[in-house]
Amino acid sequence: MTRVFFYHNAPDRIVATAALIGKAFAQRKALLVFAPEAEVAAALDRHLWMVPPTGFIPHVAVNSPLATETLVLIADTLDAVPHDERLFNLSAEVPPGFSRFASLIEVVGQDRDERVAGRKRARFYKDRGYDISYVDLSGQG
Repeated sequence: MTRVFFYHNAPDRIVATAALIGKAFAQRKALLVFAPEAEVAAALDRHLWMVPPTGFIPHVAVNSPLATETLVLIADTLDAVPHDERLFNLSAEVPPGFSRFASLIEVVGQDRDERVAGRKRARFYKDRGYDISYVDLSGQG
């Protein structure tokens, strides 16, 4: 069964997501970021080019010719993805087909709309028997 992790109260959702991606990348873990909104995907893309300050986290769009050679992929759809290890959800909705992934990582900011949508998704997973791990990011800058 998919393991679900909720990182909530992030002061900046994109920064928090990039930090978590950086940790996974340092461990050479493949991951997919579901970001169906173009502006969210673009913001994450820009941030991954700046983190860490002395480098960047290599990443490409899931439909790039380099996708099979790259650990970090950004997708606006989950129809045809090259792996099913870790899925980061930057959508306000439950990602379609999330249960095929070993891990689902939800990152929720402090914005009211994000919190409401995050609670709705958490309820969805819990109602279907998924065990959820919660991490409060409110104390982190």
